[in-house]
Amino acid sequence: MSHDDASNDREEVAHAVARQLRALRTEQGLSLSGLAAAAGIGKGSLSEIEQGSRNPTLATLYALAGALHVPLAVLLAERVGTQVSSEGVTARLLDAHHVPDRTAVEVYHLHLDAGSRRTSPPHGTGVVEHLLVTDGRLRAGRVGAEAEIGVGDELRWVSDVEHSYQALGGLSVDAVLVIRTPPGAEA
Repeated sequence: MSHDDASNDREEVAHAVARQLRALRTEQGLSLSGLAAAAGIGKGSLSEIEQGSRNPTLATLYALAGALHVPLAVLLAERVGTQVSSEGVTARLLDAHHVPDRTAVEVYHLHLDAGSRRTSPPHGTGVVEHLLVTDGRLRAGRVGAEAEIGVGDELRWVSDVEHSYQALGGLSVDAVLVIRTPPGAEA
């Protein structure tokens, strides 16, 4: 991918997120200030994201998704291939769909740089994360109850509390992350 292609892709993602964010905020009757406060981000930053002039980090998108009570994939307009990052962690959406009972299923390729650690905010009641390591070794799970896993190992937890992912052994980590959000659960 050329530099121009990557730049165009980032712009397309920023505009897709901006449209989704404005639509969800309006649909839920939230002001710009109200959503910014609920997500714990600055009103100016939120305004720039809604205008499509700023690419939000993975952490910012999770904060906004939580405040809007939607899965992250909804903010990404369920665009397969969309990639978002925050300090040493990159998530690329591989699939997003709903199963017959209306459970939202999101599938991500998760990459952690060597030594990186990410703490994720709580998701809603009944939201479950499944993690399968394809390369490297990591510690992940509910904060205070993390487990260490390596290539071929999987881990599952209810993510209604803070949870973390940490690359171990001085190596980067690649994994497949599946997030299942049942109907009515706050993301």
